[in-house]
Amino acid sequence: MSIDSAAASSAGSRSGAPAAVRRETPALHHPLLVAASLVLVALNLRPALSSLAPVMGDVVRDAGLTSGQAGLLTTSPVLCLGLFGVVAPRLAQRFGTERTIFVVLLMLGAGIALRGVGNFAALFAGATLAGAGIGIIGVLLPAVVKRDFPGKISLMMGVYTMALCAGAAAAAGLTVPLERALGQWTGALAVWAVPAVAAALAWLPLTRGRQSETEQSGPPLRGLWSNGLAWQITLFMGLQSALAYIVLGWMAPMLRDRGFDPTMAGLIVSGSVMVQVAAALVAPMLATRTPSQSIAAVSMLGCSLVGMLGCLYAPLGTIALWAVILGIGQGGAFAVALTLIVLRSPDSRTASHLSGMSQSVGYTLASAGPFAVGLLHGWSGDWHASALLFVVVAVAAAFFGFLAGRPRRLRV
Repeated sequence: MSIDSAAASSAGSRSGAPAAVRRETPALHHPLLVAASLVLVALNLRPALSSLAPVMGDVVRDAGLTSGQAGLLTTSPVLCLGLFGVVAPRLAQRFGTERTIFVVLLMLGAGIALRGVGNFAALFAGATLAGAGIGIIGVLLPAVVKRDFPGKISLMMGVYTMALCAGAAAAAGLTVPLERALGQWTGALAVWAVPAVAAALAWLPLTRGRQSETEQSGPPLRGLWSNGLAWQITLFMGLQSALAYIVLGWMAPMLRDRGFDPTMAGLIVSGSVMVQVAAALVAPMLATRTPSQSIAAVSMLGCSLVGMLGCLYAPLGTIALWAVILGIGQGGAFAVALTLIVLRSPDSRTASHLSGMSQSVGYTLASAGPFAVGLLHGWSGDWHASALLFVVVAVAAAFFGFLAGRPRRLRV
């Protein structure tokens, strides 16, 4: 595998639609149906991850969890994103992308519902099942965008990432009110299975029809795993994701330790994630205005770092400002990372395999983030060591984001 020169790919980077080197099969369904279904699916890829932290204190108390078990519940789904994402391209080749997504959506709903049992075994099993489902679907959807929207990549990746962030924000902000309305945290966690099943039903019409040509044939792109650009994208994806899951898993407890009540802490996290919605929509369109996305990647990581440190150390009256900056950085960084997967791929098959590599390895790496924070907090009793960890990971993510953002393209 080699890499084209910057000059050969700059035109495609500007438009957000690189020229394909493989002939793609035309979309089998109306673009509006595919877009609407994609958004509904994306809305369900984060609630399983963001709904636990706002009620973690109640979960630990009522289920009698140790600090290690609590850390495992925040780490295991992220680890599963990586471990199961690598099999997604093979499942798509065997059963078709649309059919795979439909079945895995039902699996995701089952995992979320399982959390309603309320003991550690059920919580862990549900987190594992949900994480596996999210990992598989998350790998396949960028390839759907590459295949069905080749001329609107930046727009559709922005819409897709915006929906991901909106789902995370809704779960972070509504889980505590749901707990109070239902009188129990088990129901508040399990209720997020309902929209997942609804998304599966909405996706069902897309399962009718033949597979695309890129899914039916072709050996695995083994050269991808020895390619420098692929690894730069992968490490950028993984390190910025580690920051995101540290925030999703631990920001609410951090804010509670600073004096905020559980509802307010959840609302602050939800507000920050809501800002990600707007940032995720805008960032890909701004990043693709130039051949290079390096400045966009580095600036978004800078916002993430400044916002996180502000939330940890700035006066309490300014928390809203830092939460907004944090949301801009994290939403923008994630959107740029996903967009790079599509921009650097010449066709949907390559995008599927690069997505599988970057998200499987990346999320496996990212799972160490929230786990390390849990260990550091248990060891030190405060959040200073965790803040230092955040600084180190953010700087490393910015470095690999700069490299991945340079105007080059994978070529098979």
